[in-house]
Amino acid sequence: MATRNTKPKSLTPKQLTERARRIRLLLLDVDGVLTDGRLFYDEQGNSMKSFHIHDGHGLVALRKAGVLIGLISGRQSKAVETRAGELKIDIVHQGVHDKLPVYERLLSAHRLSDEQVAYVGDDLPDLPVLNRVGLAVAVASAIPAVRRAAHWVTKNPGGAGAVREVADLLLSAASSGRAT
Repeated sequence: MATRNTKPKSLTPKQLTERARRIRLLLLDVDGVLTDGRLFYDEQGNSMKSFHIHDGHGLVALRKAGVLIGLISGRQSKAVETRAGELKIDIVHQGVHDKLPVYERLLSAHRLSDEQVAYVGDDLPDLPVLNRVGLAVAVASAIPAVRRAAHWVTKNPGGAGAVREVADLLLSAASSGRAT
């Protein structure tokens, strides 16, 4: 399936809410989205990552609301595996350099359309998926090309509550849809 970019130049708040209301799967890059993108190494050469607690609370709330959560990371990390386990995130793909084939397999496995998926990214490897999903989100610290490809850019940078903003948007959109 060819990559396509169907993003209007800008979305009105109503259009953003309409797109957010359709989301059934939230996919996240990890480094630069769930973390601030920095890598720390201990004396033994083990890498460490820092995750924001607010992001975790938002993801738990989304999962409880019935939204599937998934991680697609270019790097392999025990810290990501541990954090995903704490948050009960079942869809975890690490060491993925070409994210689009994984995305397409997830669509098929969960019987979803592009419009039912949101993706949050920050760097060039995220662009092919961002150009396909129904709701493309860039964190505030994303590179300019990713911010331009996004339907929405968070106020907070990656690793500092940006994912919580996305969770709050999706939860708010879902609750506003029930009221109509």
